[in-house]
Amino acid sequence: MPEGALEEYVVWLTVERGRSRATVAAYRRDLEQFLAHVAPRGIEDVTAEDLTNYVATLRATRAPASVARAIASLRGWFGFLVAERVLASDPTDYLRGLRRAASLPKPLGEAEVARLIDAVPDATPRDRRDRVLLELLYGTGCRVSEAVGVRLEDLDRAERLITVIGKGDRQRLVPLGAALATALDHYLAPGGRSELARSTRETHLLLNSRGGPLTRQGVDVVIARRALVAGIPRHTVSAHVLRHSCATHMLEHGADIRVVQELLGHASVATTQIYTAVSNRSLRDVYARAHPRAQE
Repeated sequence: MPEGALEEYVVWLTVERGRSRATVAAYRRDLEQFLAHVAPRGIEDVTAEDLTNYVATLRATRAPASVARAIASLRGWFGFLVAERVLASDPTDYLRGLRRAASLPKPLGEAEVARLIDAVPDATPRDRRDRVLLELLYGTGCRVSEAVGVRLEDLDRAERLITVIGKGDRQRLVPLGAALATALDHYLAPGGRSELARSTRETHLLLNSRGGPLTRQGVDVVIARRALVAGIPRHTVSAHVLRHSCATHMLEHGADIRVVQELLGHASVATTQIYTAVSNRSLRDVYARAHPRAQE
């Protein structure tokens, strides 16, 4: 391989592709590590088998995101070398079908969720609103955008149902469980939402301190504050984690995956199946700790 080919590629990434300094530096590190791996053979003699072994080594020592970036850097560089006629063929062609493995969600444990919600007192209108928010996110598994979009007219308290508007403006009904119903009773009673509302024209269920709709950013603030009070690390809790927790806990308690799919508003059951992997992992962990024949 002609001297300076890697430097030429780095310049091309910067000037022609407009990659950021951080991205270019990361690609350079990935490629330098690969060159060290194949030395002293040289890039011209790299085979598909070499790449297979190298990627396997990366997967044993790196995080999935790092492996995915390394593969992307190899694809880009070899493609550049072929385009510049340094190489006659691209040995990374077989990598086209490799995808980064889907990362598994990290749900809270049931005891942690209970501690988070139960740490909210019933002292102020904001307390009551926050309790409703947490019960809504965990109790229905709705997305944060769906939660902040719920309006008073979307509540069917007699039938214990809530209408939420999901992706693509698709409506679906989610159940209004007992814990959420109790929280709503307190929030919608005198001294709750009415103290936050500045206008009867505002029909959003969750209001901020100025009387307007609670925003997604406002939800983040609420969860951060309530996690701190409950003694739960902030980085482990979010609206999305509560959604994950809802799905995982339901599956662990025997819910049918199609029911969970409908509850979460997934267009495909394949999206919901990721939670079965989490549930199975939990089952394996408990089995390994508890069964006498599972331990060495």
